[in-house]
Amino acid sequence: QTHLVESGGGSVQAGGSLRLSCAASGYTYSRYSMAWFRQAPGKAREGVAGIYIGAGTTIYADSVKGRFAISLDNAKNTLYLQMNSLKPEDTAVYYCAAAPNVRASGRLREESYNDWGQGTQVTVSS
Repeated sequence: QTHLVESGGGSVQAGGSLRLSCAASGYTYSRYSMAWFRQAPGKAREGVAGIYIGAGTTIYADSVKGRFAISLDNAKNTLYLQMNSLKPEDTAVYYCAAAPNVRASGRLREESYNDWGQGTQVTVSS
């Protein structure tokens, strides 16, 4: 049985940093892709960063390139999102997601994923 639990959200001033964690269990990692999504009030959920675990390949939304980094600690079964140089527009609920056999073109698409965490709030003030 698969399970995802996010943590690490909070409030920070613009320019600050946060690291989100997603504790994962029940996954056969080599076949899986995992990703971080976010959803701001009144907006659709958007893919922020994704990783294909088998090859370690990562992908980022243009809005976070150079500021966010996704990584996986296999020993701890934990996915991370390091967020630096945060902006007010990064304010959202952040979710981690996982699915097997996701195509490269779909790694930041919500419909590619079938397992989701409960979300963690990130608030960036100006």
